[in-house]
Amino acid sequence: MANTSQAKSDSPFEHLLKQHPCFNGEAHATNGRIHLPVSPVCNIQCRFCQRGFNKVENRPGVSRRILTPQEAVETVERALKLCPEIKVAGIAGPGDTLATDHAIEAFRLIHERFPQLINCLSTNGLLLAEKAGRLLTAGVRTVTVTVNAVEPAILQQICSHVYVDGIAITGEFAARTLINAQLAGIREAARLKLTVKINMVLIPGVNVGHVEEVARTCAAAGATLINLIPLIPQHQLAEHQVPTCRELESARAEAERHLTVFRHCRQCRADACGIPGGKDVAEQLYEGPMAETTFSHG
Repeated sequence: MANTSQAKSDSPFEHLLKQHPCFNGEAHATNGRIHLPVSPVCNIQCRFCQRGFNKVENRPGVSRRILTPQEAVETVERALKLCPEIKVAGIAGPGDTLATDHAIEAFRLIHERFPQLINCLSTNGLLLAEKAGRLLTAGVRTVTVTVNAVEPAILQQICSHVYVDGIAITGEFAARTLINAQLAGIREAARLKLTVKINMVLIPGVNVGHVEEVARTCAAAGATLINLIPLIPQHQLAEHQVPTCRELESARAEAERHLTVFRHCRQCRADACGIPGGKDVAEQLYEGPMAETTFSHG
């Protein structure tokens, strides 16, 4: 059985992963991370995803505003003064991090100014294969890819649209396009020695029975860890039930046959800052008026 507290010991960046509170359960209550909301655009539409701007919702896809890459560097500098325990500079939205080049530029600037920080990116993986090399050059060492299914018939129940060169595609073709791109991206990231974690949103009646296949397939592509995230009912799945504790634990046991399971996820905002299992300094960090920014698709 896989060790559930941290990544596999043969990771090329084991010393970094020991510090990462979203990859290592032992660091979750002691080390900090900052999420920098620099990515306004998304290139897929999941049926459960509803991005927005506010100060109160504690969930992915939400932030107070969008930062420019230069503002991201300045924000990290202020954050380190508020929370010196920060070890990770992460970008997880609010849109997809690779749908524009904003995240790559932000990481490049952060790596130049704060080389001691672990640069970490979360993506849907649609463009990961073609941009993985640029991420490595920009100082990124850990990547999280959200893979909710590896069978098109299941994924098309979860993802309604995929945008390729600005054109929306739907149905099984869209699902297959996304799956193929995700697996190619994981393989390329692993080839470049980036450590890859999988996020999978657990949706009862849709993909709960599909967890082991996702874990097996992603492990074969080169992923190291998996994080199973209970559905937050919203958007087109607003009336959908959340997984029970038994379903979540059963899914973790299935995934654990193939990948290390991370069990401490807080489903953080795109502008979270602080120690996940401790102090939160986001409100102090992002004082001031909220932006009037809208989302679009790439």
